[in-house]
Amino acid sequence: MPTVYRFGPFRLDTAAELLFRGAEPMALGQRAVALLRVLVEAAGTPVSKDDLIEAAWPGLTVEESNLTVQIAALRRAFEGEPGSESWIETLPRRGYRFLGPVADRELKVEPPIEATSEATPALPLPDKPSIAVLPFENLSGDPEQEYFADGLASDITTSLSRFHWFFVISRNSSFAYKGKAVDVKQIARELGVQYVLEGTVRRAGNRVRITAQLIDAPTGRHVWAERYDRDLSDIFALQDELTEAIVGAVAPSFISAEARRVERKPPESLDAWDYAMRGNWFLSHWSREDIAEAKRLFERALEIDPRSTAALTGLAFALVLTIAFGLADDANEARAAAYAAGQRAVAQDPNNAEAHVALAAGYIATRQPDSAITAFRFALELNPNLAIAEGHLAHVLSWLGDYEEALVHAQKAERLSPHDPGMSWWGIARTSIAFGTGDYEGAAEWAKKAIKVTPESPAAWRYLAASLAHLDRIEEARAAKDQLLRVMPNENLRLVRTASFSAASPDHDRMLRYIDGLRKAGVPE
Repeated sequence: MPTVYRFGPFRLDTAAELLFRGAEPMALGQRAVALLRVLVEAAGTPVSKDDLIEAAWPGLTVEESNLTVQIAALRRAFEGEPGSESWIETLPRRGYRFLGPVADRELKVEPPIEATSEATPALPLPDKPSIAVLPFENLSGDPEQEYFADGLASDITTSLSRFHWFFVISRNSSFAYKGKAVDVKQIARELGVQYVLEGTVRRAGNRVRITAQLIDAPTGRHVWAERYDRDLSDIFALQDELTEAIVGAVAPSFISAEARRVERKPPESLDAWDYAMRGNWFLSHWSREDIAEAKRLFERALEIDPRSTAALTGLAFALVLTIAFGLADDANEARAAAYAAGQRAVAQDPNNAEAHVALAAGYIATRQPDSAITAFRFALELNPNLAIAEGHLAHVLSWLGDYEEALVHAQKAERLSPHDPGMSWWGIARTSIAFGTGDYEGAAEWAKKAIKVTPESPAAWRYLAASLAHLDRIEEARAAKDQLLRVMPNENLRLVRTASFSAASPDHDRMLRYIDGLRKAGVPE
């Protein structure tokens, strides 16, 4: 039965897989929450690293550094509470122990699922993720705010429909539930959707508070929740800003929830979408083994459905990373395959923004940065809220030395999707921008942030080593170089010059500084 644990001002809801401080959900990933649950349930008792890794990465072999990253995230979540720095104790070479306040445990009783009436039979789920955006509830007591609340839900529906991976219920169908006290599970059955987005609007003076939450309807589990407090200076601009923020957060949460759902399915029942979602999960971790597995899963998805845009996009980026990691048996063959995947995606669905992102990945692989920029820009015309296009566009612009525009797009990607699994890409874009402009302190800090998300990223370790070397922090630079060689055992300066995507940059001064920094850090010739 679902359980809620309370300790200090915190509440750990095991059913929702969320940690709350008071009434506010904390921005923690599923793995961090899984680790916290194990630690809290064993409060006062040591928990081994192996047990923790199995709880957060069931059935997977991962580097111990991934566990360290998640524990650090938990400690940051507790910051500000008296004595919280000692709530999670590190037991050298053994594991961790929770020493926080004694948790109160309560069972969370879920309401029974109501039988579907014969008048409203349950609709079958479509063959791709499905969502209904319910009318936002006006809590202001002011009828004038109905227009704002309704307009916000309508705009979110329209924006989500631009993601061709999703099946989005039309506004008219969702708004049939306006003002009705209907259980979310019942709505999902009647509309035939997996996910429901609901929210509230409350105005006080010239301030407005918006809350939104994404729910996996069959289980009642909260996938994502957030609160937004804004000034009502320009109501139309505010509506646009909130639509952008909510859609940018919901889309990757949606994909992450699908990846978790697929993990629970038996292998024999997987379809093309399931394989693509598994592939995306592995792709976001950047280790050599994960990239190889992601490529295999995307190829399997395409065996089932050769027209899967999700699989073609994932395969194109997996091939880009196989080239960057030196994993390809034949780099030229991998470049051609990435380009072919992008071409196929666009040929079969030219109005799909994600297809043009796949094409851009093909252009990156074949070192055609100008064409990649064009493809990313077209993707953003089709879907202005596509964070992956903004983040990768920033990356490519930074290679070309257009640091000012690159920064604009990197910041847009971060604003659209602050908790995206692809955040490491944006972090490396920011690292590249800072390094290109000679801000080595900034480059080192952004590289460290990217490493926290993806400890196996060779680009992040390269930039960290080179930046620290230019800051004359040689000992730290050599330590970063050692980590780079752990990730890339055959790394040398010749490979950086020829295989690294930075080698496509026309900014020769930047490339010389990059190579010089790596040389100072001790990367072999």
